[in-house]
Amino acid sequence: MTSARHKRLHQKIDELIDALRQKKSIAVALSGGVDSSLVAMLACRALGEKASAITINSPLLPSGDINIARKTAGEIGIEHVVLELNELDIPGFSNNPPDRCYLCKRFRFATLKKKANEMGLKVVADGTTYSDLSEYRPGIRTLKELDVYSPLLQAGITKQQTRSIGNLLGLTTASKPANTCLATRIPYGEFLEPARLKRIDSAEVYIRALTGVKTLRVRDHGNMARIEVGNDEIKRLLNSAVMGKISQQLRGLGYSFVTLDLEGYRPGIYDYRFQGK
Repeated sequence: MTSARHKRLHQKIDELIDALRQKKSIAVALSGGVDSSLVAMLACRALGEKASAITINSPLLPSGDINIARKTAGEIGIEHVVLELNELDIPGFSNNPPDRCYLCKRFRFATLKKKANEMGLKVVADGTTYSDLSEYRPGIRTLKELDVYSPLLQAGITKQQTRSIGNLLGLTTASKPANTCLATRIPYGEFLEPARLKRIDSAEVYIRALTGVKTLRVRDHGNMARIEVGNDEIKRLLNSAVMGKISQQLRGLGYSFVTLDLEGYRPGIYDYRFQGK
């Protein structure tokens, strides 16, 4: 990293901390990803005990993410609260409409604001970045509707800059691949149910443990599982013994067909028709 870039990043850090300090007290929606983890770290530095992190645990959350959130909060030194929610209780959500993310975010942030108020915290913040504006994210409009503070977005910080700042500050999640809720593995319009989400999660847990891949999605097409991994990791699966074990395990979970997508992982694969792609 050049000295000029290093200086610019430190300037961004100082500006973010100053902005967070002006909020007096804050609750950060901590998912365990790099963006929200960075906000939690900076909020803790800005406000100390007047900053807390809240993580929502639900049927939509990949099982390993709650442990990552707990570990991250502990490393940061910020108070951490876990809320148990079930988005499948939201009217219409289980029908999996294209605005599913909006329904979910509105439910989550309304609950977070209520909890923050109970804790005596004035502001709820999240990890939305400037890069998120270029993706299909219907949930973003919830931020304005419920007055959620997005410091990275307001500062024009991109996802790449978030990772760079996280690395500079020693944030352990800085290199963590982006993850999304389990509902994103199922095409819009196909019903969301607990057993289906659990099956997806079990499949991903097994494949990660067996192969060590970091970027992974098991797309659920009813009786077929379509496995996406990072292009640089596909070779980890291209072994007859490995493929045989994965096929056997996923068939045991109820899939009749198990396939490997040769195009690799593509974020927002079901969103392309909403992005003009």
